[in-house]
Amino acid sequence: MIVRDDKNPPKPKTPSKALESEERIVSPAEPNANAFENKLRPTTLEEYVGQKKLKENLKISIEASKKRDEPLEHVLLHGPPGLGKTTLASIISREMNVNIKITSGPALEKQGDLAAIISNLNDGDVLFIDEIHRIRSVVEEILYTAMEDYGIDIVLGKGTSASSMRINLPRFTLIGATTKTSLLSSPLRDRFGHNYKLNFYTIDEITSIILRSAKILNTKINPDAAIAIANCARQTPRIANRLLKRVRDFADYHDVSCIDVAMVAKAFNSLGIDDIGLDTTDRKILKDIIVKFGGGPVGLNTISAATSEEESTIEDIYEPFLIKLGMLERTPRGRIATPNAYVHLGLEQKSLL
Repeated sequence: MIVRDDKNPPKPKTPSKALESEERIVSPAEPNANAFENKLRPTTLEEYVGQKKLKENLKISIEASKKRDEPLEHVLLHGPPGLGKTTLASIISREMNVNIKITSGPALEKQGDLAAIISNLNDGDVLFIDEIHRIRSVVEEILYTAMEDYGIDIVLGKGTSASSMRINLPRFTLIGATTKTSLLSSPLRDRFGHNYKLNFYTIDEITSIILRSAKILNTKINPDAAIAIANCARQTPRIANRLLKRVRDFADYHDVSCIDVAMVAKAFNSLGIDDIGLDTTDRKILKDIIVKFGGGPVGLNTISAATSEEESTIEDIYEPFLIKLGMLERTPRGRIATPNAYVHLGLEQKSLL
């Protein structure tokens, strides 16, 4: 609910710097055309690699909404970073043949920011809010009625003379993206008609993404080299494309016309990435747990102090991959290095107990 005083009407304000930098309108014909990385983003569901079940369900909902000439119900996309949530939001707007307006939770500082964005949408348009779990509670309150009733209540005046007025909004589709579903409030989460979780990709899917990206970048690469990169990409498309670009830099520097396995190995050795995708920080975390703390259990704050990394960075970025590889275990008493970690680092477990 927005409160306004008629006796002292507010002066027109320009959008905040955060809003200016984050909010942008993208037409369905040319999504995010100014960003270089978006050259690698797929633009249709057919081009989108992976997430097969999600795509099937989403396609049914999109086609059904188009037949009824209705906007798509609100969509919540959640999962680890780099799996394609923003890309999928742009694809949805293109498939629905509507515009998309992109912003983020931290950029919406006031209720008026959100009200101004939604009121400027057309019927059926998509509003994409990245990091929606970081949206402020005062802004979230008016988002409830906007999502459910397509309206915003405004209070005019103050005290006993105050009156309420409803502003009708266009029937829009909100797409929220988050890496931390647990931080979303239940009232907000329950207002999404579609709730999709993006899973990690298989090696074959990542290989297909690398081969497609190499073609777009006009870079020749052997299939075996693409597989070698995929094995080190943490099953994440964003990381796969980043590694491909770094290997391409090495290939161009050494005047290599086609990337092969030897060039990938040379580039990864220089970047400190081993054959299963662990980088210098990953190995330091494991080695500190084993050598300095006898393999654990050890608390997250202690690991943070030993490695000079933020606790949130270790917990959100490094730990999930190490746990997925079976090299780290979370217990009520702390983190423990598994036998796989000892083997990978070439350390004798029995000598360190």
